[in-house]
Amino acid sequence: MSSNNLDTLYRQVIMDHYKNPRNRGILEDGSHTINMNNPTCGDRIQLTLKVENGIVVDARQEGEGCSISMSSASMMTQAIKGKKIEEALKLAKIFSDMMQGIDYDDDDLDLGDIEALQGVCKFPARIKCATLAWKAMEKGLKEEEQE
Repeated sequence: MSSNNLDTLYRQVIMDHYKNPRNRGILEDGSHTINMNNPTCGDRIQLTLKVENGIVVDARQEGEGCSISMSSASMMTQAIKGKKIEEALKLAKIFSDMMQGIDYDDDDLDLGDIEALQGVCKFPARIKCATLAWKAMEKGLKEEEQE
C-alpha cells in the first residue's frame, strides 16, 4: 500500500475514533479516577479505571480536545481492557516510544488501531495530545500497584 493511501487510512481510523469514541463516560464503580489536562492546547481527560486482581476490567474516558487526543483516549481504553497491569503499562511504554519515533520490537504485539497514531511523531506539538490519556492511565495503574 502506498504511503499516501496508508496516511488516508490512518486519518480515517483517527476520525472514526474521534466521531464515535469507544468507552465514553464514567465508571461509577471505578477504582481509580484520574483527571489530566494539557494546558498548552486545552485538551482534558477524565479517565476511570476498574482494576480487580491486577487486571484492568474496565476503562472509561470522558473529556474534550482535539481529534488526536480524543481518538487516542478511545483507542487506549479499548487496548487495555482485560489486560494485566504490567501488560497495560508495557503497552504505554511502547506507545511512548512510538510517539518518539522509536521502533518497538515486540513482534507478538498487535497495536491494532493505535498504529494509526504513529504519524503523530512527525508533529512534536501534537505528541502531548496523543499521550495525554496514556499518561493518565499510567498514573492510575501505578497508584493501583502501590496500594
